[in-house]
Amino acid sequence: MKKLILTLVTAFGLVAGAHASGGGMAWDKAPVNVSDQASLQNGAKLFVNYCLNCHSAAFMRFNRLKDIGLTDQQIKDNLLFTTDKVGDTMKAAIDPLQAKAWFGANPPDLTVIARSRAGSGGTGADYLYTFLRTFYRDDTKATGWNNLAFPSVGMPHALWQLQGDRKPIFEERTAHGQTEHVFKAWEQVSPGSMSPQQFDQAVGDLVNYLQWMGEPAQNTRVRIGVWVLAFLGLFTFIAWRLNAAFWKDVK
Repeated sequence: MKKLILTLVTAFGLVAGAHASGGGMAWDKAPVNVSDQASLQNGAKLFVNYCLNCHSAAFMRFNRLKDIGLTDQQIKDNLLFTTDKVGDTMKAAIDPLQAKAWFGANPPDLTVIARSRAGSGGTGADYLYTFLRTFYRDDTKATGWNNLAFPSVGMPHALWQLQGDRKPIFEERTAHGQTEHVFKAWEQVSPGSMSPQQFDQAVGDLVNYLQWMGEPAQNTRVRIGVWVLAFLGLFTFIAWRLNAAFWKDVK
């Protein structure tokens, strides 16, 4: 027993050490609530205005946004480009060849991005929420931007006008005989059109929409699941009482 406990403690220490040596920024918890239609609608607007220029969501149709409370007319007036139709899929206008020349690779499709980025640091929504809020200027990069959650990312900061320019402040720490630069805080270089609190809320709405878009039927699935469990619970109780009645005279 003592050997088993010692083995488990040693294994845990190795895992923790490997995680610590791997570095990386801790992910912030995303304020996700896929039942909040106002948040989803604002997130859809931000997605179309700031993401859809380069990133497609080729498995999502514009008319599916009626599930978050928008009408066909609202979709046409606020979320469609001139050549798009309500039944079209959300495809980026950028030419893939130009995108590859500019960014080094064609920007990925974002339909299920929130479901594919989960990791040991949290959910995919947590990663996206952290990633979109940790860009900073870096003149050594081709795009002029870098990111704490994804160092040397090829994507520029699409939301920089909302957030403004920020500079990360690092401090030196010595661990295992090596000097590391650890993120400490942000310094605002120039303001954006939003306050930090407003920007965090806007990114939260955008991530909330990305989470919903990865599975638009999730609210329906949860609602049906509750009724299914209630149905099974009721008939389990009935079956239990019938079984007791059938066998009550059997010794």
